[in-house]
Amino acid sequence: MPLRKRMTQIQQMTTDFSIHVKMESTVLSVSIPVIRVIRVIFFLHTTFYPNFSTQTTAMTAKEVLSQLKEMGSESIRKVLAKHGAPSNQYGVKVEDMKKIVKKVKKDYDLSLQLFDSGISDAQYLAGLIADETKMTKKDLQHWAETSTWQTVNEYTVAWIAAESDHGWELGLKWISSKKENVQSSGWSTLANLVALRSDDELDIKELKNLLHRAAKEIPTAANRVRYTMNSFIIAIGSYVKELTAEALKIGQSLGPLSIDMNGTACKVPFAPDYIQKTVARGYKKKKMARC
Repeated sequence: MPLRKRMTQIQQMTTDFSIHVKMESTVLSVSIPVIRVIRVIFFLHTTFYPNFSTQTTAMTAKEVLSQLKEMGSESIRKVLAKHGAPSNQYGVKVEDMKKIVKKVKKDYDLSLQLFDSGISDAQYLAGLIADETKMTKKDLQHWAETSTWQTVNEYTVAWIAAESDHGWELGLKWISSKKENVQSSGWSTLANLVALRSDDELDIKELKNLLHRAAKEIPTAANRVRYTMNSFIIAIGSYVKELTAEALKIGQSLGPLSIDMNGTACKVPFAPDYIQKTVARGYKKKKMARC
């Protein structure tokens, strides 16, 4: 429909749209027929942005990598390096990555290509756009083994594994791995999984066994594995009501943990304190793990 005819329709829709303003000292009185305003907004939205909520912009891996490189900064690279990021990183803020996420939404193929670039920023972004319904066990195993940074293992890989149909199986497999980064992915995957699934879907007996396994192994576990074991204990206590008391008891028995945070200001949460704060807000499950 020609734009002029559209604008004529808008004018007809707003003929009785009125705003009456009366100043009395400092009082402003406004009267607006709200329904008609809503109709106009809806008309404009459907006319000019008919597919706004589902619009995506196709991008190639090369284009995304180029954009990530432009978004990077030396100051962020230095900060991330202190947190263990490898040299092959651009130094991109997560908030800037999400500008790309808004364009491409979920893209399974693109996420795989970005992860395989080996650039840590791209691997993190891969998790933000991954389609968990298409991720295979082989894909997730590959990610866990080829991640270039502990943060990618503990967050990106774990998020998508937990959101997929393979989280429980892979989580149990990974926590027995001889590789520190894969073990970390395993404990973090299980921690995310209990935050997503209803208690009816969880194997409470097995989770209790895993709690005691974490308590037994955490003193001698590798550094980042200790951190993710602690996160697992916190998740169980925070999201699985039947096991809260058990998680609190184990957390108290372990006491504050000593974990090397690479000289950063990051703190290791004391499980009982964290659990109590979370439980005070109610046992609210998450809709998605990634953020």
